[in-house]
Amino acid sequence: MPLSVHIKNASLEFDGRLLFDNLDFELSGGQWTCLLGASGVGKTTLIKLIADLVDNAQARAEITTSDGEPLKERVAWMAQQDLLLPWLDVLDNVMLGARLRGNVDDSCRDRAMALIEKVGLADSERALPDSLSGGMRQRAALARTLMEDRPVTLMDEPFAQVDAITRHSLQELSAELLAGKTTLLVTHDPLEALRVGHVLYVLNGRPARVSEAIRPPGNPVRTPQAVSATNLHSDLLATLAGEQLTG
Repeated sequence: MPLSVHIKNASLEFDGRLLFDNLDFELSGGQWTCLLGASGVGKTTLIKLIADLVDNAQARAEITTSDGEPLKERVAWMAQQDLLLPWLDVLDNVMLGARLRGNVDDSCRDRAMALIEKVGLADSERALPDSLSGGMRQRAALARTLMEDRPVTLMDEPFAQVDAITRHSLQELSAELLAGKTTLLVTHDPLEALRVGHVLYVLNGRPARVSEAIRPPGNPVRTPQAVSATNLHSDLLATLAGEQLTG
């Protein structure tokens, strides 16, 4: 069964200000959960709390899983920046986790090459990051994330730095390649969330609270026309814009 994750009692204080408190929501097993919120609301810190990457006495969360086992070693991470090492080519960047664990062998290279082909970089496996476009770099970062083959994938606005057409393509590719995985996508873009998400939550307020679950009709990946037909896009955008204007 796909792993589900329950986040509860998540709180964060920064510079004497309570950003969020007692957040409670769930990542459904095998589905994409999207978390929306205006800039500065604490989305990145929250996703780092889930991954146990925050060493801060003023940030806390209780993370439980459907099988009762710790989550920390079962998470793959994809950040907003591609974080490719500039001195490694695409292939070696994709195999970075395996290299650090000392697990590189022929089967590892074959799997990495298969993923590079899947993300559309079959002719660029020996290219250095500086020679790649922004979209190609994010495709390499996606292949590196998939290479980890973890049951839970956390994505922190991974497509925010690319143009709209590339973003559209990467959304579809990610949804295809992560089908059946438990995925959390943090984004400030309602259209992106509505395209790929099975379940959406909005983080807003001062301190921020998480909304009730929003379940768009139909199955991802939705077309822009299908998203418009739900009437949810304008509502979500208005909510986020209102937070930015009043904050």
